[in-house]
Amino acid sequence: MINQSISRQKSIFILNFAPYFNSRTRPQQPHSVRQGEAFSTMTHNYDVLVIGGGHAGCEAATAAARMGARTCLVTMDMNKIAQMSCNPAIGGIAKGQIVREVDALGGQTAIVTDATAIQFRMLNRSKGPAVWSPRAQCDREKFIWQWRSALDATPLLDIWQDQATELIVEHGRASGVLTIWGAELRAACVVITAGTFLNGLMHIGSRRVEGGRIAEPAAHGLTESLTRHGLRSARMKTGTPVRIDRRSVHFDDMEQQQGEADFHRFSFMDTARPLPQLPCWTCYTNPEVHRTLRQALPYSPLYNGQIKSIGPRYCPSIETKLVTFPDKEQHPLFLEPEGTDTNEMYLNGFSSSLPMDAQINALRKIPALRDVKVYRPGYAIEYDFFDPTQLKHSLESKVIGHLFLAGQVNGTTGYEEAAGQGLVAGVNAALLAAGGEPFTMRRDESYIGVLIDDLVTKGVDEPYRMFTSRAEYRILLRQDDADARLTERAYALGLASRQRYDRWMQKKEAIEGIITFCKQTSVKPQEINPKLEAIGTAPLREGTKLFDLLARPQLSMSTLASIVPPLKERIGNIGDRTEEIVEAAEIRIKYKGYIERERMVAEKMHRLEDIKIKGRFNYAEMQQLSTEARQKLAAIDPETLAQASRIPGVSPSDINVMLVLMGR
Repeated sequence: MINQSISRQKSIFILNFAPYFNSRTRPQQPHSVRQGEAFSTMTHNYDVLVIGGGHAGCEAATAAARMGARTCLVTMDMNKIAQMSCNPAIGGIAKGQIVREVDALGGQTAIVTDATAIQFRMLNRSKGPAVWSPRAQCDREKFIWQWRSALDATPLLDIWQDQATELIVEHGRASGVLTIWGAELRAACVVITAGTFLNGLMHIGSRRVEGGRIAEPAAHGLTESLTRHGLRSARMKTGTPVRIDRRSVHFDDMEQQQGEADFHRFSFMDTARPLPQLPCWTCYTNPEVHRTLRQALPYSPLYNGQIKSIGPRYCPSIETKLVTFPDKEQHPLFLEPEGTDTNEMYLNGFSSSLPMDAQINALRKIPALRDVKVYRPGYAIEYDFFDPTQLKHSLESKVIGHLFLAGQVNGTTGYEEAAGQGLVAGVNAALLAAGGEPFTMRRDESYIGVLIDDLVTKGVDEPYRMFTSRAEYRILLRQDDADARLTERAYALGLASRQRYDRWMQKKEAIEGIITFCKQTSVKPQEINPKLEAIGTAPLREGTKLFDLLARPQLSMSTLASIVPPLKERIGNIGDRTEEIVEAAEIRIKYKGYIERERMVAEKMHRLEDIKIKGRFNYAEMQQLSTEARQKLAAIDPETLAQASRIPGVSPSDINVMLVLMGR
């Protein structure tokens, strides 16, 4: 449940820059004293500093603290921790898998999501389990305070409300930050998770206002500080839709979309969904809407040259949809609730930076929204990001030691992608501060591993969004088996709790017990054929193991249990989490051949992953390679031959040349 002990008082802006720092914090001589200041700056020491209180920052801070690092989270507004700037939803295609992985590693996003979910659905259920993806609509306000409760309950973690303006770099390493209020925060490692706030600029029509989010200031100085030390930066653009007053909506003209209430959750822990489950609603644009929007295109900052930065291809604005698909007469819109205690609703599919009157006039051409009232129009935002090919797989900078970057500052989009990066950056910052080896994940080990490898190997030319198609081993990276892939590693690191580890080991034992039972138990034709024919599947000619019967597409574990009493009895003895365990066992049985084949392919690639090449070649002098390959390899300086093979522009023949040279 939401921690009711946290004050629910909300102020538009608060000045509280003296939070509690515990006795382990030691004052130190200030890095600098600015001219005109009567006193030196305050200095505090930590192991890990996390700059930014969004989804990446919260996961980074809690992960570092759980690893035993003295951690400080620096955020501009403690009342907007983990604010859902765009859609108040977590998960979706491939994104849901990332959240399940974060949870299996001991992160908090899934637990917070379950506690604040107001609608849950498992997407892609009509397809194979490799692409099943959980998604939850959340209560925006309660999500913030649930995350705040998690932060407040984390030992070794402090929060400092302030704005970092300058990175302190000494001997080529990040060692702290200076803030606008004169604080000097020192740490062994610094994690930057500033989201869209770095030199943020918002657009509605011809109007431009500085800010990192509506009604919140932009952050200046930090980009300039980082680029002075050699990091390459550029600009990206994203956007958000109009927010609508539900009292002005004609729901009779919309189609209702209910959620699901089965056993599925985001967290592998014993979580619940305590909030009322609310419906979403669907409707469509029409030619009249499109005509109104097209008339306003000359005033769109996307098309009149006002916005020059890179925008997302896979989550386009409504005006981009009209330009890209000029012959399409309608586009789907999804009206989604923002919470249980508000009339505010989010219109998914209508991101826009057109003038506000154009947005509202177009909406009123939709029957369900003919009397619409809005709280605020959609807007676009431009912000700074840093070239992610300048990062190692640990998300530490190659340019500035002990500096980590995570989230939208790496050119990604989405809360889930940010959370996954934040957790990895926080863990590695804590490990580096303690002198440990970095923690990384392979592409066949997690979607987070795919995400980070894509970023540091290929870079970005648009805001990066995860899709199942980006993962070549997606049969191995299902949402149901994230705990099987990651929890034991996380526990060995000290990241996952003993409770989480024990819970996984109990589940593992139960799954293997069911699979073993199905391999050992046979049924005879005379016992089961009438029941098989009744459900439309071929009769048996001889005794068959339950394991082989389950390979039939017409048979599920529950169906087979209903006609084979010993299996029903075995399942009934599982006890806790029966449905979750049965589903996991059934997937492993039905897809055994596919899983084993993909594992063999992945193990072949591991051989290239084991061949370290960093520092072994002077690529500029390797005339045997193509010009493009030499340039790309020199710029990225890959760690392994496998990473080199994934760089765009590096061909299989280039890899063969490198193998031959290494043989010499």
